[in-house]
Amino acid sequence: MARARLAAGLAVVAASLAAGWLLLDLRAFLDRPLRVPPEGLVHEVAPGTSLAALAEGLARRGVLEHPRYLVWYARWRGLAHRIRAGEYRIRPGTTPPALLEMLVAGRVRLHRLTVVEGWTFAELRAALARHPAIVHTLAGADDAAVMARIGRPGEHPEGRFLPDTYRFPKGTTDVAFLRRAYEAMAAFLARAWAGRDPTVPLRTPYEALVLASIVEKETALPEERPLIAGVFLRRLARGMRLQADPTVIYGMGAAFDGNLRRRDLRRDTPYNTYTRRGLPPTPICLPGRAAIEAVLHPAAGDALYFVAKGDGSHHFSATLEEHRRAVARFQLRRGVRRPPSGAAP
Repeated sequence: MARARLAAGLAVVAASLAAGWLLLDLRAFLDRPLRVPPEGLVHEVAPGTSLAALAEGLARRGVLEHPRYLVWYARWRGLAHRIRAGEYRIRPGTTPPALLEMLVAGRVRLHRLTVVEGWTFAELRAALARHPAIVHTLAGADDAAVMARIGRPGEHPEGRFLPDTYRFPKGTTDVAFLRRAYEAMAAFLARAWAGRDPTVPLRTPYEALVLASIVEKETALPEERPLIAGVFLRRLARGMRLQADPTVIYGMGAAFDGNLRRRDLRRDTPYNTYTRRGLPPTPICLPGRAAIEAVLHPAAGDALYFVAKGDGSHHFSATLEEHRRAVARFQLRRGVRRPPSGAAP
């Protein structure tokens, strides 16, 4: 009987020691950072993955030392069934509790794509098609079908998507991306139009978008955008042709070989602002915020012409005579034999 009591007592002591050791080991596990390389580690959690399967997967990659500990801890916290699918970046120094918090919060890794000011819609579609984190659903669809897919049937796509850097999780569809960029442009254009200079001779936000796309293509210098916008707006108000080379190039499409010739300026298309008055029927690219603001808040002045100086900037003139002298100074001496943007024929 005494021996039985002694054995039972020793068993209790052993169990207590084991429990104590286990508790200490668990606490050490929770405080110890995961085995992550200096550059971090990306781990993808597929939909329907259990925490146990996730922990075992991390253990196989050498990241997690005791996968069962993570499961026990999560169950104790009531979080075992709350992890979210997605692609996660695990950074050096991440502890098991921090990992669990990230998985439950769904703080997935975000990819990014920069939509560049001045891109055409075709260039935007090409960038989307190349992005490895985007789910591609629009291959083979024409532009009209794309606009229908994003809920804007019948609208021309050019100019409708706001240039910006967009961040998104892996698995985002091209449709979702385009819808987001469309809504961003619509919201920005509405705000900008509401705060416009009331003297601007434009009738609709869409007209502002069209003109902003031309300004976007005419100069890469931020300080020149309001000046060029002012020239075009004054020409519109006086019934003068815009005579903007970028519109001619856009209207030529694939026929443009990089060299704009005099005969191209005379060949009529809906986008040839040398042969037609007013704005072209649609934007010619995706204008950025600054170009839109420049059109709605143009610089004051009397300039009606401008000519490229050859260094990326332009010379602005108020009279045709002054403009012709500028053309001779900045372009004819460099062998340019056609009217520059903003020139009279």
